[in-house]
Amino acid sequence: MGWLYVIIGGILEVGWATGLSLSEGFSKPVPSFITALLILVSFYFFSHSMRLLPIGTAYAVFTGIGAAGTAVIGMVFLNEGISIMKIGFISLLIFGVVGLKMSDKEEKETGRND
Repeated sequence: MGWLYVIIGGILEVGWATGLSLSEGFSKPVPSFITALLILVSFYFFSHSMRLLPIGTAYAVFTGIGAAGTAVIGMVFLNEGISIMKIGFISLLIFGVVGLKMSDKEEKETGRND
């Protein structure tokens, strides 16, 4: 369940990070309200994930999903530049998140949780 919480929190982080841009420094009321709401809900899920996952893993996955997702949203919808290097580094972030998930599973199977 911790993984579900951190994934939901990370996806919501993409929403509020994008909302920060769309609110133009909190000068637009509707995007500002939605952004603030997404921040609260995102951190709610993230905080619950930390009760079930190691803090380092939870935080890395949360920010990794947020960073990769926000970069993709920027490239696809906000006319930010697209390059092979950006795609490559976003892929590295995603592989890192998957690697953390796999290492958590391995720790549980071997009984190690250093």
